[in-house]
Amino acid sequence: MRILLKLVIDCDADAAWRALHSPRAVAELYGPLVEMAPLGSEGMPPALTPGTDMPVQLSVGGIGIGRQLIHVSETHTHDARGPVRIFRDSGIPLTGPLASLDVWDHQMAVSPAPGDPTRTLWRDRLVIGGPTAAAMWPLLWATWQWRGARIRALAPTWAHDPEPVGPDSGPTDSGS
Repeated sequence: MRILLKLVIDCDADAAWRALHSPRAVAELYGPLVEMAPLGSEGMPPALTPGTDMPVQLSVGGIGIGRQLIHVSETHTHDARGPVRIFRDSGIPLTGPLASLDVWDHQMAVSPAPGDPTRTLWRDRLVIGGPTAAAMWPLLWATWQWRGARIRALAPTWAHDPEPVGPDSGPTDSGS
């Protein structure tokens, strides 16, 4: 079973790509609804890089709902519009209700938005399988709609150098 999102978001593809590699940014995608915390004494790594295996605890309102292993890989390709970078989490739910799934393949693709390279075309695909996949699909679909709204809301904050806003935000003269 699949859940798909396709969004155009307000940041460039480089900023979206950096956010996908940021454990903090990834955790914010589910907040404040679901909290994601690292397991183990090392805490969250500074970046999610290919080969990363990061076990996390998922909680709602301080109550644990399960543990999940995030396993990172990435692919770089091209489509008719240009370069596409794909971030893949092929980890698996370890405990909790989602552990009844035996397939978890989450891929997020970012590329410059058609006609506007200052924005990003974000494509998100989750493939699930197992004996409870049909029962879990509606809940995960709803979660992905929430996630899409969070991606849209957070994307402008992912840029390193946001554009100045307002008449007084231009360069300042230091008098030198």
